Amino acid sequence: MRPGVDVRPAIGEDLDGLVELCLEARDELRVGSQLCTDDPQRLRDQLVLLMSTPGGTVLTGQVDGEVRGLLLARIVGGGLFSDVVAFNLEAIYVRSSARRRGLGHAMLTAAVALAEEAGATEVLASPLPGARGMHRFLARVGFAPAASHRVVTTSALQRRLHADTPCPVSTATGQLPRRRIEDLIARRRQARDAEAGGQARRSISMQVSRAVQTRRSSSSSTVTS
Repeated sequence: MRPGVDVRPAIGEDLDGLVELCLEARDELRVGSQLCTDDPQRLRDQLVLLMSTPGGTVLTGQVDGEVRGLLLARIVGGGLFSDVVAFNLEAIYVRSSARRRGLGHAMLTAAVALAEEAGATEVLASPLPGARGMHRFLARVGFAPAASHRVVTTSALQRRLHADTPCPVSTATGQLPRRRIEDLIARRRQARDAEAGGQARRSISMQVSRAVQTRRSSSSSTVTS
C-alpha cells in the first residue's frame, strides 16, 4: 500500500463522506437510480443497513486521512441449490482527484481478504454499462465476463404479461377471476359440443354414402335365371 493510502471498514463518522462519494459517482457515471438514490438521507440509511447486515461490507479508502474512495459488497450463498459462497462486489469508486495512487487496488485487496475469511470461492461484480472506468479496472485485475444480464421494470413486465395472457391471474388471490373461469368453461364446452356435432354429422354422412353405394351396386348387378 502506498504512503498516505489507508483502507478500513467504514464507521459512523464516515457516513457523510460516503454519501457524498455515492452521489458524486451517480453524477459522474450518468446511470441515475441504477446506481443509487439521489436522496441523501435514504442513501445514508441504506449504507447503515449494509454495514449492519451480516456479510455486508462497506470499506473506505482514505488518502492523507480523507475519505476518497469506497467499496460496497456482500457475501451471498450458499443457497438452496448450491453450496458455493461468493463475494458480490456491488460498487467500487475512487474520487477523480485520488486516482492513480493505488487506492482502488488497495480496497480490492482488502475485500479479497474478507472474501477468503468468509469462505467465498468467487468474487462477482456486475458493473453498470455506463461505468466504463469500473469495467476497465476490473478487466485489468483479472475479472472475466461470466454471463449477460437482462433487466425490466416491474410495471413494464406486468403490462407485457397482462397483454400476452388471455386469462390473466388475479394478483390478489393468485387465481383466475371467477368470470374468466366461467368464460373459459363456456368456451371449452362450446368447443366440445361443436366437435361432437361435427363427428355426428360425419357419421351420418358416411352412413348415407354407404347406403347409396349399396343401392347402386344392387341395381347394376345382372340377374340370371
